[in-house]
Amino acid sequence: MEKKQKNNLVPEEALVKILARLSLKYIARFRSVCKEWKSIIDSDFFRDLYESLKSSSSVSWSIMNTRNKRVSVEIVGHHGCERWGLTNSLGSYMHHIPETKVRNNSVLSCTDGIVLLYTETVEGELMYHVGNPLLRQWVRIPLPPHLSAFDVVRLQENRHFSDNGLVTKMEKGIVVGYKVVWMLASYPASKELTFMIYSSETGLWITKKVRCLRALLWSRLGYSVPLNGILHWLAASGCSLDADYVVSYDFYKGCDDDLDCNIIPFPGIQRFERNQRFKRTITTSAGSVVYCNVFNDSGGRTIRVWRLVSTKDHPKSWKLSWKLNTNSSLIGFGADYFPVVMHPLNSDIIYLWSRNKNSLVLLNLRTHKFSLHKEVPDEEENKSMDGCNMRFNGCKAYMDLIYPIFVNDILGGFHNLYFSQYVLPRWLNPLPQLSS
Repeated sequence: MEKKQKNNLVPEEALVKILARLSLKYIARFRSVCKEWKSIIDSDFFRDLYESLKSSSSVSWSIMNTRNKRVSVEIVGHHGCERWGLTNSLGSYMHHIPETKVRNNSVLSCTDGIVLLYTETVEGELMYHVGNPLLRQWVRIPLPPHLSAFDVVRLQENRHFSDNGLVTKMEKGIVVGYKVVWMLASYPASKELTFMIYSSETGLWITKKVRCLRALLWSRLGYSVPLNGILHWLAASGCSLDADYVVSYDFYKGCDDDLDCNIIPFPGIQRFERNQRFKRTITTSAGSVVYCNVFNDSGGRTIRVWRLVSTKDHPKSWKLSWKLNTNSSLIGFGADYFPVVMHPLNSDIIYLWSRNKNSLVLLNLRTHKFSLHKEVPDEEENKSMDGCNMRFNGCKAYMDLIYPIFVNDILGGFHNLYFSQYVLPRWLNPLPQLSS
């Protein structure tokens, strides 16, 4: 009886009001105090109340390096945002400490606050983990039963193999399941792909062969863009070395024909196919896949941003959201720049790198206002447009490393993806439990 009285010192109604005004960092801690508090925090009522009070609050996120292991995986971090209240950038959480010493530790993919991590121990053991870094929850993913560790190493050396696919299943804004996806093309140019898929709901791997309506060059499987259970990656048709299509597959719903991948042509690709000297990327923003390019147009540089609205093989699958000539609209912007990512939550804001200024450019496409941010010593921080603290970690070094490749890609017609985003969810998203 005495124990029950102690637990009820704070009435539940008052406790809910107090918790709802805290940042998620503290709510995550209080969730582990006792079963009663966990039950309150996990309830739909509390989550809806919290969202009503914090609907306009900013969220921590990072720009990730996908290409070079010599610099930090997180090149720009946004922290100090109201919803999570983190004092450090997300890169400081992006690791799992195994029982043995590590030779290699790589972040393969991030989506909905969940991370796919690859680790090699000094003894040569290969390990894959899926986890929620902030809640320090990690689950080791077994290798496919038909593959040995030696087989996996051989696959990793294959240019047409990728082990970095990660998609999630969401219900009411909460991750309720995830799938790890490995992709393999049998030939450099092929109509078929093989998926090896691990599901948290079954704890098993399955192998699935899918086809495309036309043969494509699969030299860009090394990085995919995940969104809403769908993976998107770049591919080229047989008549072009450059990426002229986005290929997608929904790993929870399948496609129009469950055995077919969706093939979506880039907008305006026919217009520029003879002289594709423009800089581009695909990213995500405000719940959509977004395509951005910078093109030399009539003596000026024009930024165009499209949103993916359909998965059909048709140019109208993309809707033009923004078109801005920076030469006429912006002064002091610099002439040599390329797109990095869109802001993941605000589709008005694009991030670019200016070679002239050696700075990250935050540009509001609606108001034409922009700010320049240089990499500064660790103890100093920048402020982003949404009020978060920005911390750079090897950003300029990474931009300098990829710039020669990026320029050669423009001149030689071989675009690729160099950046990804890690965005914290708007709720705690505990890691789904593996099915027994």
